[in-house]
Amino acid sequence: MPPGRGTDDRRRDPGAGRADPALGGARDPVTRRRRAAPATAAGPSGLGPPLPRAFYERPAPVVARALLGCLLVSRLGGRTTAGRIVETEAYLGPEDGASHAAFRPSSFDLFYGPGGHAYVFRAYGVHLCLNAIAGAAGTPGCVLIRAVAPVRGEAAMRRRRGQNLGQRGRRRLTDGPGKVTQALAISLGENGADLTRGPLTIRVARSGRFVVASGPRIGISRARSRRLRFWIRDSLDVSPPR
Repeated sequence: MPPGRGTDDRRRDPGAGRADPALGGARDPVTRRRRAAPATAAGPSGLGPPLPRAFYERPAPVVARALLGCLLVSRLGGRTTAGRIVETEAYLGPEDGASHAAFRPSSFDLFYGPGGHAYVFRAYGVHLCLNAIAGAAGTPGCVLIRAVAPVRGEAAMRRRRGQNLGQRGRRRLTDGPGKVTQALAISLGENGADLTRGPLTIRVARSGRFVVASGPRIGISRARSRRLRFWIRDSLDVSPPR
C-alpha cells in the first residue's frame, strides 16, 4: 500500500468505462485504461498530444483524478523531461480553507480564469509548486501535481536535483511537488502558462492500468479532513508517509 491511509476507488468509480468528451471520446483516465494516442508533430515524439482545454474545465476533484497517468512534459532548461503523474491534490474555492482562493488574493486572477493554465507559487518561501487550474472561468479550483514517475530525461532530472547519476533506482527523485518543479526546470516564469501548448504541457498517456487511491491532503494546516488527495496505488514515486 502506498504512503498514507486511503481508499481504493476502483470499485466505487461510477464513471468507470464511460467515454469522456473532454478526451475526444477516449475513456476517462480514472478508469485506469487509456486508448493509445499518436504524438503530434508539434510535440516531443512519442509523448502524445496535449490535453485539450475541455479536459480542465471540470471540477477540481474530477480533474485531479483524471490527471493520474497523464504525462507532464517540460521542454524547459534546454532538455525535454517528462514524468507520469502519480499523485495529485484538488483545491477548491473560498469554501476550502486550504485553497489559495480563500486567502491569497494575488492568485485570484488565475483561480477564477479558464482551466488549463499553470499556477506556480513558492511554498513556505522555499519550494515551487505546480498546479493546473481547473474549472470554467469564474469557478475557482486547481490541482497540485504532487509527484511524477520519470519517463524521459531522467539524467537531466538527476543533475538538476543534485543526485548521483550512478545511483541505483529513482526513488525520492520526483516524489514531492518541490522536487517535481526542480527536476523539470519549472520556475515562477511558468506561472500563468497555457498547459495546452508551449514548452510546459500535460499530455495524454498512451495506455496503462492502475488503481486509484484517495485520502486526506498532506502538508497543509487547514481543511485537513477533506479527502482530496489522489494517487496511483502501489506506485513507488508517490510522496513518502507523514
